[in-house]
Formats: sequence, structure tokens, C-alpha cells
Amino acid sequence: MKSEERGALKVKIEAAIVKTTAELERLEEATKPIAPENAIGRVSRMDAINNKGVSEAALRSARRKLTNLKIALTKIDAEDFGICTRCKRPIAPARLMYMPESTRCVRCADH
Repeated sequence: MKSEERGALKVKIEAAIVKTTAELERLEEATKPIAPENAIGRVSRMDAINNKGVSEAALRSARRKLTNLKIALTKIDAEDFGICTRCKRPIAPARLMYMPESTRCVRCADH
């Protein structure tokens, strides 16, 4: 990977960390407990509980992504960054720009 590609990717990772952190804050707010004394009606309460469950799953996913982005940022200057952990071939720069936390190439990620 060329140094200018690494620089662009580093900027992309830093921006993704900021975006994911903001998303985490929003999701944490959405997953707060639903107070039973709120008079929102039975059906509305069921919708709120369902939405809370969806938000909790998204929250877990965002936390995992943030962790992986931070790991990628610490490893970006390593010699083996951008190399597939499975087949040891280079990961396509386009894949790294789209998913900077990727540790596998497209072929190995499918398996």
C-alpha cells in the first residue's frame, strides 16, 4: 500500500470513528428503558419495545465497528496492514476505503 493511500485511509478511519461515536450516542439514547408510567398506550408501548430491541442490536454492531476502526487506526502504519489475514494477499484498496476495518479480502470474507 502506498503512503498516500495510507494517508487517505487514515483520514477516512478518523472520520468514521467520529461518525460512529456520534451514532453510538444516538443509539444509547434510543435504548434507554421505557418508563411504565408513560401513558403511550399498549400498542405504542409494544412498538417502542420493538424499536428498542432493534436499536440495541444496532448499538452492539456500532460498538463492534468502533472497536475495529480503532484497531485499524493503530495498525495502519504496520507493514502487514492491508494484507488479508487468511490468504495473505493484499486487500483491494477500494475495499479498505469502503470498510477500513476489514482484515480479509472479499474472497476470504465470503468463506
